[in-house]
Order: sequence, then C-alpha cells, then structure tokens
Amino acid sequence: MERRDFIKEFGLGAGALAAVPWLASCVRKPDAAKGDKARLALIGSGSRGQYHIHMLRGIANAELVAICDPYEVNLQAALALCPTAKAYSDYRRVLEDTSIDGVIIATPLGSHARITLDAISAGKHVFCEKAMALTLDECKAVYDAYTHSDKALYYCMQRMYDEKYVKGVQMIRDGLIGDVVGMRCHWFRNADWRREVPSPELERKINWRLYRENSAGLMTELACHQLEVCNWVADRMPVEVAGLGDIVYWKDGREVYDSVSLTYRYSDGRKISYESLISNKFNGMEDQILGKNGTVDLTRGVFYLEEDNLEPGIKRLAKQIVDKTFAAIPTAGPSWRPELRSAYAPHPLIEGQVSVNAGQSMVSADHDGSDLILEAFCNSCITGSKAESVVEEAYCATTLCLLGNQAMDEKRVVSFPSEYKIPYMKF
Repeated sequence: MERRDFIKEFGLGAGALAAVPWLASCVRKPDAAKGDKARLALIGSGSRGQYHIHMLRGIANAELVAICDPYEVNLQAALALCPTAKAYSDYRRVLEDTSIDGVIIATPLGSHARITLDAISAGKHVFCEKAMALTLDECKAVYDAYTHSDKALYYCMQRMYDEKYVKGVQMIRDGLIGDVVGMRCHWFRNADWRREVPSPELERKINWRLYRENSAGLMTELACHQLEVCNWVADRMPVEVAGLGDIVYWKDGREVYDSVSLTYRYSDGRKISYESLISNKFNGMEDQILGKNGTVDLTRGVFYLEEDNLEPGIKRLAKQIVDKTFAAIPTAGPSWRPELRSAYAPHPLIEGQVSVNAGQSMVSADHDGSDLILEAFCNSCITGSKAESVVEEAYCATTLCLLGNQAMDEKRVVSFPSEYKIPYMKF
C-alpha cells in the first residue's frame, strides 16, 4: 500500500468516519497549485523534537522557520538539522512572530499546558506531544480554551492515525470478534529512563521524566496511548480505576513509579487490565482487545479466532473418555491439568503486513501514524480547519492517566470526578 491508500480503501463514508472521524483531516488538503506552506516553529528540540524535524522533511507543505530551546546543546543539535531556521531560547518570542502559523510543542509534560494556552492566545495553531497536561485542572483549562478558539489543536496520539489500529477498530466495530468482553494492555521495557547530566543543576531538567514536578511517569509517557485505544474501541469512558504503583528496581532518587498495575472498570462491567514496568522487557508491548469469538492484537496488526482452536468431535470424545477414566483412578500428584495458552493461528488485519507464521507485524515504525497526524496538522495550519475529536480523545486519555496515578497514590478506588467531565464523554 501507498502511505495514504488505506484512507481511500475506507472510502471515508459514514461508516468509516463514525469510527475514525479525525481521518477527514488527512484528506482535507490545501490547494497544491497555490504552493501554500505551513510556517512552523518547533518549541523543544530534544530527541522527540528532532524526530519531528525528520518527519517534516517528508511533508511538502511544511516549512520549519524557527526552533526554540533554552538548553543550548539541544538547540544547536536541532539547528544542525535545519540551519535556515531562526533560533530562540524563549518560546514567548516565538509567539510574537506573526509570520508563524503554528507551533510544535515537544517540551517536558509540565510545560505542555502553559505553552499551549499561550500559543492559542497568540493566535497560533498548535501540535503538542502527549500527554495533554500534568494536572486535571490544566487539562480542563486547555480544553476550554480550545473550544472557544478557532485555532486547530492536535496531540500526538499517533495510534489514531495508524492504519492497523484504524482497520482493527473498524473490524471490531463490525463484529469481527463478537462482543468485546475486556481489554488487556501492557508495556514492558528494561531501561532506567535516565540520561547523562553534564552538571548537577541540570539533573531535573534533563531527567525530567523522573520527577513529579514535570512528569506523571509511566501513565502519561506510555499508558496514555493505550488507554485512548481502549476508549476508542469501547466508545465510552471507564467510571472508576484502582491500582498499585511502586518503585521496585530503579531506586535512584526518582519520584515516579517504575512499576504500575491498574484496573479500569466501565459501567457495563468490562475492564481494562493495564500493567507497565521498566526493569524487564520480555513481554514487550501489547494492546489486546478480547472478544467472545476472538482476540485482536492491535500492536502486531493481527487477530485470532476462537473457532480456529475448536477440536474435531472425535478428538474431543476421545479426550472425554480419557479424562473420565483417569478421574476414576485414585492417583497421587496434581488433580488438575494446566490450561496453557493454545497456539492460535494469526490472521493479518491488513493483507501483506504480517508474517503469518511468526504473528509479527511487518509495518515500519516510521508508519505508526506519526507522519500522517503531523501532515494533518500542516493541512490545518493552511486551511484553518480543526480535526474532529483529536483534542477530546487526548483529554479523555490524559485524565484517565492522571486518575490512575491518583488511585495508586491514595491506594483506593477513584471514580471519574463530575467536574472534569466534558460533553464528548459517554460512560
């Protein structure tokens, strides 16, 4: 497939847009004949900011005209990739430039809300890294500002633009695996998140992910993506969450958990089982949607059907006879047989993008949706159009992450507070 062929495949009819309304922003393109370009500024030029620079090189209607970072090392590294851009150390000076259409915010989480609010106030379109904000109050302030503005606001929830997720959610909605009975997500890594610091006073700035003044830890850095997908599938929000968080291994002065385990419960009893830790990577990352008739592993782009594992009648009969025989004979040892995971046959969500034997996705990491969502933002900078539901999905996912941290901190079940509900939400 070409990069955007999956959008054409869906036809963008009523059925497709019901599940993925934000895809319209991918095809609402400016007039190429006019040669218009989105004049953009990058605020935050660390590893993620430099990643966006590389992505922008592949977008014809994008022009990066300014880069801002108070940390000179990162600023110079980014300027080496884009030497014609103006350099700034204060983002407020960037917002004063009336020639700039939009800003890309790739700063630590603690500054997301402040810079976003200032940028909207300055009349800029905004593309911000996830998560939306560090606190529930900040999330609500940003959401309210956006709803009263005519400017576009995007959050880098790239799974919303990832073709295997888009196709998978549509197939689930169409009944591929029957009734969805639960969701199981995890993300395991084996790394400490710590970076080298040239001098002690930079510790909390460079290693911001480890400290609560700028970070909400595993929930906003990793779980945010996965909780958004679960809500997308369920088409509703969980009503409550309980969980436990600990610093199990990386006892290096950090303040955020390195191990979390949570359960989110929907009003109909379905649950999201979520787990993450960063001291063992054996299980990697999975976003599993569990249905009565099968399972979709969105991460790998495959699905498994229960009917594939039905035993032939004669085999079941023989097994029943054997089981009955052994049950009548008193023997020592265990009285149970382990119910180990069966070897289900993987089926690709998108033909040609999965190795059926290994069940491994063949989709390039460069096409995880990051390029499409950034291009959609550039389109909005030129056309002035907003992407439907992107801000709302980011708000829902971020608030769930923050409530999950609250549940772990307070060691209790936390219900979704009424004061942070927005009209988009269904419970």
